[in-house]
This record gives sequence, C-alpha cells and structure tokens, in this order.
Amino acid sequence: MIKHPLAKALTLSLGVAAGSAMADNLMERANSMFEPIPKYPPVIDGNELTQAKVELGKMLFFEPRLSSSHLISCNTCHNVGLGGDDELPTSIGHGWQKGPRNSPTVFNAVFNAAQFWDGRAADLAEQAKGPVQAGVEMSSTPDRVVATLKSMPEYIERFEDAFPGQENPVTFDNMAVAIEAYEATLITPEAPFDKYLRGDTSALNESEKEGLALFMDRGCTACHSGVNLGGQNYYPFGLVAKPGAEILPEGDKGRFSVTETASDEYVFRASPLRNIELTAPYFHSGAVWSLEEAVAVMGTAQLGTELNDDEVKSIVAFLKTLTGNVPEVTYPVLPPSTANTPKPVDMIP
Repeated sequence: MIKHPLAKALTLSLGVAAGSAMADNLMERANSMFEPIPKYPPVIDGNELTQAKVELGKMLFFEPRLSSSHLISCNTCHNVGLGGDDELPTSIGHGWQKGPRNSPTVFNAVFNAAQFWDGRAADLAEQAKGPVQAGVEMSSTPDRVVATLKSMPEYIERFEDAFPGQENPVTFDNMAVAIEAYEATLITPEAPFDKYLRGDTSALNESEKEGLALFMDRGCTACHSGVNLGGQNYYPFGLVAKPGAEILPEGDKGRFSVTETASDEYVFRASPLRNIELTAPYFHSGAVWSLEEAVAVMGTAQLGTELNDDEVKSIVAFLKTLTGNVPEVTYPVLPPSTANTPKPVDMIP
C-alpha cells in the first residue's frame, strides 16, 4: 500500500519530534546528575587566589628542593604534562621507594570533597603537607622546608607579597596554602560533555550519547556524579563482587587506616572521572591499564552486571568526552640556592 504524501510527512514529523524529545530528556537527566566544569577557578574558603599567591604556589609546585634529595617536586607525581599524574602504577619516591597507591590527578582536584584515596586530607592545602613529610615520597620536614625557603631572598620576598601583613610569612602552613592556590587554577573546562550540559546537543555523537545513557541507566552515577563525576564520597571496592588481589591488594584496607572502623575496610573515595582517558593506569592499585578493562571491572565489582563489549565501548566513548582543555603551563624559573640552603640528602643509602 502506498501512503499518501501527507501521511508520510506526518510520520516523519512525529519521528523527528520523538527523537527530539528523547534527546531533551537525556540532556535533562544529565543536568540533574552532573555539573559542567566552571570556566574559572572556584572560590576557596579562607584562601583568596591572589596573583602573588598563585605565582608563588606555582614555583613551589615545581620546587624539587622541598624534598630532602632536591630531586622530587609535586610535579614529579602530579605531572601537568601527563594528565596531572605520573602514569605509573604507584609513584616512586625518596630512595627509589615505591608508594602504596596510584597517584591521583591534580587536575580538577579542587572539586573533590577530600584528598587522597582514603580522604585523609580535608583540602588541597592539607594534602600538600603530606608528601613533603612522607619518608616514601619527599622525605623532608617542616623545619627543613622553612630553612630552605628562607635561605633564598627571592622566596622571602614572594612570601611577603603573597601573605601581606604577616610578621613571619615564610611558614610550612603558608607553603601549603600557596600550593593550594596554584592547584585550584589547574582546572580543565570546555570538555565536550561540558558543552553538552550547557545545551549543545551536537557536542556528543550518537555513540557517546548512548554511553551517557548507559552510564546513568546502569547505576554508575551512584558513585560518579557532580562536577567531577566522583571524588565526593566513599564506597567499598567490590560492593557486589570483590576483584582479585592483583586489583584489590589485601594489605591496603583503604579508609580503614583513617577511621579504624571495620565497615571502612576496603573502602575508597570514588575516583573522579574527569580526563580519565589521560590518567592510566587505573584504580588505587594502578593495576589496570586499559580503560575498557576498568569499565568492565566496575560493572562486575560495583554494579553486579557483566557489560557486553558494545556497552563497554559506548561507555568508554562517553568517558572520553570528559577530557577538557588542559591548561598550558610554562615551567617557572626558580631562585638559585645559596650557601645557607640545606644540602641534598642522597637518594641511595
């Protein structure tokens, strides 16, 4: 039977309308669960992001003399040229020691509710103090850091500019506050997904939209939502089925080491997923190098479902739309050491 041209036109029109409604519904659902990365750094309570403070924090972020060996800086493990991490399963620190966990990305870390996989640091300033003092990382002390910074006139002047009115601005706490100020600027806005959330339906292709729908429908958003698609709460790794010891090492009990509460054994902060394609290997153990494998593991371990190859492919396509504009960073020129600068400690005993 041949349809009347008007009937055919009406059918096409209804099809377009239905497709448009479905697209609007997907965008509406996405906006109810996620937020775009803002185009400018967020406001941090108690830490005004002045130019002097951010510039000082940048120098300190790249300053290897904060470590006792003069070799390791914040950028060593949170390399801004490598997705904000070091692309190692676990980081290498003082004396070539291997750290216990994978290094999280510094990009967009300001949007996390707490820092470290176990959330033991409330903010970026508190986090900045940890690696400096950890024997397995930078292996220094607050006194040594202050002595190092005070040995260089340029740093004294920059601390005075960054913390005006303070009688003694060169302190370990102010070092951490300055680093926090700089790290707060390391955001990656304008990812395709951000453009989609702001109303650009063409920012994602059909496969990516299918992956977004699957990500929401299968329950991934229970742990990965908000502006950073994670980084807000803590969940057992292996909620439904525990992965093997190669992915979930038995010796690392996660948040239990912070709270000493039995229910927090093998509980970790949900990983933020922004720029996830740039931050392999995955999980706190750094045991999985493939994003496809990581998605499949999450399906069985956290959702109790085995995602088929097409579903994994679609979800990965969506996850790649979370890669934003990585900030262009120029390496700072650091002040020269003086006769009073503490000498480096050998990395090898």
